[in-house]
Amino acid sequence: MHCFSFDIETIPDIEFGRRMWNLDGLSDKDVGTAMTFMRQQATGSDFLPLHQQRVVAISVALRSGDTFRLWTLGDRDADEAEIIRRFFDGIERYSPELVSWNGSGFDLPVLHYRALKHGIQAPRYWETGDSDREFRYNNYLSRFHWRHIDLMDVLAGFQMRGRASLDQMAVMLGFPGKLGMSGDKVWDCWLDGGIDDIRDYCETDVLNTYLVYLRFEFMRGHLDEKALEREFELVRSTLQSMDQPHLNEFLAAWKAA
Repeated sequence: MHCFSFDIETIPDIEFGRRMWNLDGLSDKDVGTAMTFMRQQATGSDFLPLHQQRVVAISVALRSGDTFRLWTLGDRDADEAEIIRRFFDGIERYSPELVSWNGSGFDLPVLHYRALKHGIQAPRYWETGDSDREFRYNNYLSRFHWRHIDLMDVLAGFQMRGRASLDQMAVMLGFPGKLGMSGDKVWDCWLDGGIDDIRDYCETDVLNTYLVYLRFEFMRGHLDEKALEREFELVRSTLQSMDQPHLNEFLAAWKAA
């Protein structure tokens, strides 16, 4: 089984906001401000509904065979359609076990809406057993199946009140957690031209998710202590070989923890 841990980063869908509320003439920043203000007025929260989110980064950690890989889909100038297409192409190619933190509640519904917008086909992802019987009782869409493991949902026993943040869970387990960046800073970072910082942040979130997943696999009895340490060492050695500043910072924080 290929393991495909993923995370997305989003900003307000400014194009939608302009069209929906006739906001032509306003800057991107002002359109975003108007969208969040209207949301705040309507619900008491400025968190935009999922269909109003635009994807700017998808990072993945792929464990396959004897290798571990970490990367962000597309280059820094790739448009939204390209990076979403690459994500679903990976599912078509590998039929992996997807691993996320709140993927059922956020990442995947956002990707559904955006794939619909861009006309992206994903037959393997939407398979529920009509063409492949193996997917009838284990597919990506059913909450209690294992082709997609939403760690936040599973560890909470599928109870809202049991949910924890990825940052706090990672820190509790001795992993770095978030290193100076968070999802609520992504929009401002984007406006300042910080796509590289957003991509780096997305990769560290994926790393935290994957490391929590390894501990989960140990708890389930799928890894013993020696196997767990081998998996950790594979991640460390891969990050060392990549030798990128944000990954070196992550390694240093992991060692310190």
